[in-house]
Amino acid sequence: MADRFSVDPYLSAATLDTLAPIRQERNTWMERESVRPYLQAVESVQGIWTEHFDGYGDSVVIGRKEELTEEQQSSVRGALHRMIPWRKGPFSVFGTQIDAEWRSYRKWDRLLPEMPDLSGKLIADVGCNNGYYMFRMAAQEPQLVVGFDPVPRFKATFDLLHGFVPYLPLAFELLGVEHLVLLEKVFDLVFLMGVLYHHPGPVGMLRGILNSLKPGGELLLESQGIPGEGSYALLPQQRYARVPGTWFVPTVACLMNFLFRSGFREIQVFDSHPMSREEQRPTEWMPYHSYEDFLDPSDPAKTIEGYPAPHRFFVKAVRPVR
Repeated sequence: MADRFSVDPYLSAATLDTLAPIRQERNTWMERESVRPYLQAVESVQGIWTEHFDGYGDSVVIGRKEELTEEQQSSVRGALHRMIPWRKGPFSVFGTQIDAEWRSYRKWDRLLPEMPDLSGKLIADVGCNNGYYMFRMAAQEPQLVVGFDPVPRFKATFDLLHGFVPYLPLAFELLGVEHLVLLEKVFDLVFLMGVLYHHPGPVGMLRGILNSLKPGGELLLESQGIPGEGSYALLPQQRYARVPGTWFVPTVACLMNFLFRSGFREIQVFDSHPMSREEQRPTEWMPYHSYEDFLDPSDPAKTIEGYPAPHRFFVKAVRPVR
């Protein structure tokens, strides 16, 4: 049932032709030996599904414990454990509580006051990870939410969860943010959370996202950043907070200029705060290094490399109608 949800009906024939070889190549990623354990986890619980879904609370609730036999419960728990580490959450899946590394509801709660009505909307979640925010969006009855993330393990985790609630209008594409430029004027709303600083060309990336929005469409963006009054960005020599794939870490003024130079208007910063372990920390479901390990132990205002410790910025912006 889940396969019936796709962005394809909203794309032109030319766009579909362009995407076809990219999708074909990306689909081969799911055949890698390293991905096989995750696919086996998904296969182990095929046929188990539920009508009980709640995406309004902090924890995405899928199913109730009493719906399953003990054998089914064991299969579900085993499949969920095989997806460790869980970065985004929390989830409750047939009674199994998944305490993810990120308390993602805290970010969601900051978005809510500025979030437009999602009902009937065509939405992109760029860098969707396991789909936590997609499931939160699904509670508001959008037309379709399309998650974009080029990581096979994230797709397998999403497929596992979506397989339990296959009637939710959600789809996952193994495409990256760089492919949104191909999807011209498709989306009413784009979520871009925790992605911008992982891209070597933020303005070009944002222009691609602008192109994917319908005129008047909105971008909700959340990004790592650094404190400061001027318009500048930190370019780490190698790593920032131990993360190798970090490029430009902007001040809030610089972030706004990125958006303006990309063509966005009505740019508004609606939240800014320092990072803390209250949002990101190790758990049983993500038992590895986390936020506190990325800071200077003698000065938490600095990263382990000596850079300013991260803040998080929340911004909304609009593609102009003309």
